[in-house]
Amino acid sequence: MGSRKTVSIGDLGRIVGGATPSTKIRENWDGDIPWLSPKDLANYNQRYISRGERNITQQGYESCSTKILPTGTVLFSSRAPIGYIAIAKNPVCTNQGFKSIIPNDEIDSLFLYYLLKANKDRIESSGSGTTFKELSGKTFSAIEVSIPTSKDEQTAIAHILGSLDNKIELNNQINDYLEEFVVAMFGEFYVSKWGNELPEGWSYQQVDNIAEKVAMGPFGSNIKVDTFVDEGVSIISGAHLKGLLLEESDYNHITEEHANRLNNSMVYPGDIVFTHAGNIGQASLITEWSNEPKYIISQRQFYLRCDKSKLLPEIPALYFHTRMGKHVLTANSTSTGVPSIAQPSSYLKSIELLVPDMPSQQRFVKTTKPLFHSIVANRNEIDCLGRLRDLLLPKLMSGEIDVSQVELPTQLNNHLSDC
Repeated sequence: MGSRKTVSIGDLGRIVGGATPSTKIRENWDGDIPWLSPKDLANYNQRYISRGERNITQQGYESCSTKILPTGTVLFSSRAPIGYIAIAKNPVCTNQGFKSIIPNDEIDSLFLYYLLKANKDRIESSGSGTTFKELSGKTFSAIEVSIPTSKDEQTAIAHILGSLDNKIELNNQINDYLEEFVVAMFGEFYVSKWGNELPEGWSYQQVDNIAEKVAMGPFGSNIKVDTFVDEGVSIISGAHLKGLLLEESDYNHITEEHANRLNNSMVYPGDIVFTHAGNIGQASLITEWSNEPKYIISQRQFYLRCDKSKLLPEIPALYFHTRMGKHVLTANSTSTGVPSIAQPSSYLKSIELLVPDMPSQQRFVKTTKPLFHSIVANRNEIDCLGRLRDLLLPKLMSGEIDVSQVELPTQLNNHLSDC
């Protein structure tokens, strides 16, 4: 193992803050300069980022103290919250919610990214403030970390962790393509029929006529943080409803006994879960390959359980996942306060769906099932790779594992075979 040294974060590069041009001046915005706020990293699951939701103009750039950060700069959010991390894929600038590091010649940029991830909790605890924690540039700069003296060793560590994240990001990209392909197939099969002369055996029916059950999650304080347990029945939140298929990770849990008291809010594989407040209109299917036998939904969710003799759940799941379905879901929403769907269960029951004849449904589901299965298999591999990366991260960063002794392909294959 090579030698190590203790340095402050400020020794690793130049720490740069950001700023926001006046939002009251229209000419400051919608230009060609990528500009990021911590919000842009809130649900961002890649290491490299090229732009945020908004760009600024040259006028906007010159009107405030934000700086152009070169490719390879490590972006670190310093408030609201502390600890979002990404690497600039190209020159970008940020708002005041970042303390970004332009690495010097002695530090590998990707290694610095993983170093900050490994020390995220310790860095976050250094923040101060009453309303919300904020990390000053001076405090951030003074935090001490241990790193390999050799830049080659830094690069080797980054390569090991980066190889795992490369595969995770590739699987995520493949799943995005698979989901787009399934939606395109659904459009050809189903959406193109909407409003046209219907095929024989197809009909319009209210959801209430094809549903076995429609119900909402528990209200108010029925699920309290202090009732969470390490193992038990998983709680679905809005974070799990990101795509067509339910995200199966990072659950909170309640006991079986507690879940049974909330029986009306219990869902199973084959059910479709929706959000009715906050980020409304999300719809995800719990697949038959689910990792859990049952779940509890939280108070901002409601669900549809199809009568499978009338309508297979893949059909409405795909419909409500499309732009047309999202528009129908949000048509009864309010915009005052927290956006929400008024009387969501009753409204869902009243929605009219196009119901294909059962042989057509079965043929479509049989055709798309291998694609669903591939998405789930890729997700399971992502979960395994993420756990391996998180296991290796502190050990590699602390020097507990000698990088010269790591045989990544062999160890990776052995770990995946155990998943």
